[in-house]
Order: sequence, then structure tokens, then C-alpha cells
Amino acid sequence: MTNKIFFAALEDLEKEKGIPKEIFIEALENALISACKKQYSESIGTVEIKMNPDKDAIEFYTVKTVVEAVEDEDNEITLEDAQKIKKSYKLGDKVMEKLVPKDFSRIAAQTAKQVILQKLHETERDRAMNEFADKEGELIVGVVRKIDAKNVYVEIGKGQVEGLMMPGDQVPGEKYAVNDRIKVFVKRVKSGYRSAQVLVSRSAPGLVKKLFEEEVPEIKQGTVVIKEISREAGARTKIAIYSEDERVDAIGACVGNKGARVNAIVEELKGEKIDIIPWSENPLEFIAKSLSPAKVISVTQLEGEKMAMAVVPDDKLSLAIGKDGQNARLAVRLTGWKIDVKSQSAAAKLGLTVEEVQEDAEINQ
Repeated sequence: MTNKIFFAALEDLEKEKGIPKEIFIEALENALISACKKQYSESIGTVEIKMNPDKDAIEFYTVKTVVEAVEDEDNEITLEDAQKIKKSYKLGDKVMEKLVPKDFSRIAAQTAKQVILQKLHETERDRAMNEFADKEGELIVGVVRKIDAKNVYVEIGKGQVEGLMMPGDQVPGEKYAVNDRIKVFVKRVKSGYRSAQVLVSRSAPGLVKKLFEEEVPEIKQGTVVIKEISREAGARTKIAIYSEDERVDAIGACVGNKGARVNAIVEELKGEKIDIIPWSENPLEFIAKSLSPAKVISVTQLEGEKMAMAVVPDDKLSLAIGKDGQNARLAVRLTGWKIDVKSQSAAAKLGLTVEEVQEDAEINQ
């Protein structure tokens, strides 16, 4: 490879990757020194390179230190021998002699190539880190570029960064195809030895939160606040909201005119059910609401830390618990309380009469 082709390749890399050629030149200097030492079996001591892209010049020099008595022939030279080269040399000076290496061997060229590729990977990793370090927790649009047995790879950013969506971050039942445009939640930017990984998700609760922020101006403005979210992706999400302004109906804001806002989110989530729950600072009231769509008669705090019993009408027990316990499970995650859901008749068998249960309902709700 001639020097002209060498520097032309640098220009192409700068245009293609958008990385200043000075970064490559620094890497190339190290690579060529390594290659030169490889060719000479590292017997030539210290090597320095001067590169001048404007003149397509690459010059190699051996460097030796002027000493009184030589102990390392590869890296040292006596004052007498140094002054034969140039009379002004004195002890401690560096003597540089031009080296004209023969054609690089295949091994030397391969060494240079490997170092350059490593620097390229490091630079791209750093750029990805810089671009996405402040995007953790954000919602972005990506394009599916590859799907293997387990993972989905999504092109994000300006097309130079790949987002990895692992099995746990995919929504059960959701199908992905190459070239699909999908919204993903940036979970984490992880720096590895070879490259940066941007971990993205479709199953994270944060995805739902960001979708509501996009669709509901009152949330983006801070008038309506999302307090808690619990989610089983692809099936159901419970989201607890609160209005900072008593004049603003938090539920109405999230649902939108004729359900337009929440329906847009459900459509993005491929039909996932969403329960919008009004948050309450009263934990028992919050628990009652969290079991929606079931109607709760009463909630009573039990002995122990954050434990409660919720009583529902007999015909609403299965609705309150949900299929495979999902509704109750999401309510537990949403509220942070352990909830024992009982039917009205089961509560009566424990010694609570219907009247007592109804009285509790009036107190606790």
C-alpha cells in the first residue's frame, strides 16, 4: 500500500464514520510502530513515526539516548558515536536516525490493521456512550434491523448505533419483523471492552410512562403526575395518577375525549389493557382503587407491615383476583402492600357480618 492510498483511506474513513482523521492518525502511528517492531523482531529498540498527511509522508526513525557507557545497544549510543553523526550532541540527548523499512510483511500489516480496527471500535463505542448516556429512561423510535433466535437488534439514533432488545425486554405475543419501526425504552447504556451496548425494551413499565407523557399534555406539563406503575407486558398495566390542580380531572386527562388518548397508547401496546387508578395518600383507599375493575366493599389493615384485607362482593372475587391472580398481583406491586382478597361471604365466616363489612367500607373508602 502506497502512502497516498494510505492517507486516501483515512479520508474515506473520516467521511464514512464521521470521525476526525487525527484520531486515526494517532492510532496508525501506534499501529505502524507495532508492525515495524514485529518485522524486525523488536531488535531495533525505540521507534518513532512522523506522519504528514498533507504530503502523504510517513517517516520512521530509530531513537537512542546518548550515554557514557552503553548497556542497551538497541536504545543507547555513546557520546563519541553520537558526535560522529552530529557534533552538537551531548549526554542525555535523543539521537534520531531515519529508518527505511523494507516492504512490510503480511504479519506486520495485519498487526497494523488490528490496532486500527480496535481504535475504530473504541471510538464508535465512545461516541455511542456520549450520544446515549443522557438518554437512559427515554423513549425513542428505532428500526428493526436483525432478529436472531433470541434477540432483536434495533437501529437507533442517527443509524450508527444498535440497540439490543433481549428476550426479557420483548413483549410476549408481540411479533417483530425486519424494517419495522417501533418505539423502544432506553433501559441502560452499557460500556463493554469491544463496544457500547444500548439496552432497549418494549416490556419495561417506563415505556408506558413515556407513552402517557407523549399523549397527555397535562402529564408533560406536570399538572397530572404519574405516581406508580405496575405492568405485565402484553397483558395488563396499572398506572396510578394524581392531579396537582383540583380543577384538573386526572382520569379525564389521561382518557381523553372519547378515549382518544388512552386508546392511542393501547394501540401502540398492541391491545394491552390499561387500568388508570386515582392515587390516594390514604393507603387503604388506594388499595381499594388498585383492584379495579372490581368493586371493593372494604379494606382493613391487618397486623404486620403493610398488610391489608380487601373484601369484594362474591360475584366479583374472580374479577378482583384476575386470571392466574394477575389483577391482585399488579395491585400489590402498585401499592407496595400485601393484599388478601376475600369474598363477602368468606369475610363473614371470619366473624365479620355484612353490616360490619359495609361499615368498614364507609370508614375506609
